[in-house]
Amino acid sequence: MAEAFDFTIEELGKRNIKSPIVLSKTAGDFVANYVTDDQFIRHRTEAILGDQPPLQRSHVFECAGPREMIYFMPAYVHAGIVTCGGLCPGINDVIRAIVRCLWYRYGVKRITGIRYGYKGFLPEYQYPPRPLNPENVDSIHKLGGTYLGSARGGGKEVSKIVDAMEQLNLNVLFTIGGDGTQRGSLDIAEEISKRKLKIAMIGIPKTVDNDFAFIQKSFGFDTAVAKAVDVVASAHMEANSQINGIGLVKLMGRESGFIAAHTALASHEVNFVLIPEVPFNLEGPNGFFHHLEDRLKKRKHAVVLVAEGALQDKLIKEIKTDAGGNIKMADVGTYMRDRIQQYFDEKNIEITLKYIDPSYIIRSAPAEPGDSIYCERLGNAAVHAAMAGKTKVIIGLVNNEFVHLPMKVAISQRNRVDPEGNLWRDTLDATQQPSLMVNQFEDPAHSAE
Repeated sequence: MAEAFDFTIEELGKRNIKSPIVLSKTAGDFVANYVTDDQFIRHRTEAILGDQPPLQRSHVFECAGPREMIYFMPAYVHAGIVTCGGLCPGINDVIRAIVRCLWYRYGVKRITGIRYGYKGFLPEYQYPPRPLNPENVDSIHKLGGTYLGSARGGGKEVSKIVDAMEQLNLNVLFTIGGDGTQRGSLDIAEEISKRKLKIAMIGIPKTVDNDFAFIQKSFGFDTAVAKAVDVVASAHMEANSQINGIGLVKLMGRESGFIAAHTALASHEVNFVLIPEVPFNLEGPNGFFHHLEDRLKKRKHAVVLVAEGALQDKLIKEIKTDAGGNIKMADVGTYMRDRIQQYFDEKNIEITLKYIDPSYIIRSAPAEPGDSIYCERLGNAAVHAAMAGKTKVIIGLVNNEFVHLPMKVAISQRNRVDPEGNLWRDTLDATQQPSLMVNQFEDPAHSAE
């Protein structure tokens, strides 16, 4: 599949300004080295013994990091930062890292925060921009949410946004957001190119669901799993203390079940994980309800995780989208709560069901240490890319290295749990749930009932 992609990074022009960051070009002198454009990281690490074909550009990512020669004159740079979409642990950490790297490492003193997402560019909303400096961002990493405010939508007003960027004399815009945000960012970058403007567009991918393609891990994901594990502990205590107790927890995961799977592996107290990627029946001899009942007979309690995107093919009656272009999903958590209760009521089996939806508690939490470190490094790498004149680029972690990823490639598909991969295999080992809760002779693609 790698051969279908082109990982080449666009640049605004020739770099002929010496970077103010003093590093080394020589190995073994105990001084950190500059990164060059001929340093790459493999896309795929799988290997087959025998002759290997030569590496193509579609096989490798350009390494992120400070270049010896940069494109922008730091004293003239005006950088903007915007945060869009839903909340996620670590947004403020990224903002702080970008501001401090620009200010202290490059000497960029004009940094502006755009308020409430792309809507902050639109004149009809009248949201004043916020000047940023190390003093006013110094402690924001201790807070959840976003210091700049966030909103969905507005990204389709491309012409108005670029007009505003010209009026602000922006040279760089850092966009912190998910799939929809980066689609908007690419559209804005294309309009910038049409106008022949020299403005770098740099994306920092934000999705707590961890579903950005190619990228090893999204910031905030580890914090989300840690918070979810705490919730599962409470659900397990409730379930284990009641007659046929069931703890049902809905976790984030619109199209992917990474949070649910990782939470099950980390908590060791989950018995069923229901995710969008793996079909399942509710009713029938091999359906979820049958296996849940069997679990209660044997162990007298159960903990169930359901990702928010599960069963949507059954629950969504009419396709509608929110301001960010995302499909509005039905509430699978309350649906499952009511259906489980109904099933056991009809069988005259006493249960005590506790339902917990911690989504917004998790989203708004400050980043935990692992994510804080990650966000700091993402922010630094984003600044280095911008000052080197890279554009239409997203910063990500691939094979434990920070790389430049073309926006067009990054938004071309989404990452999902592989039902036949080792993550789901290990999740099944942890939960001891059946490999597939689908009734015989049924089409797994239409297996909600």
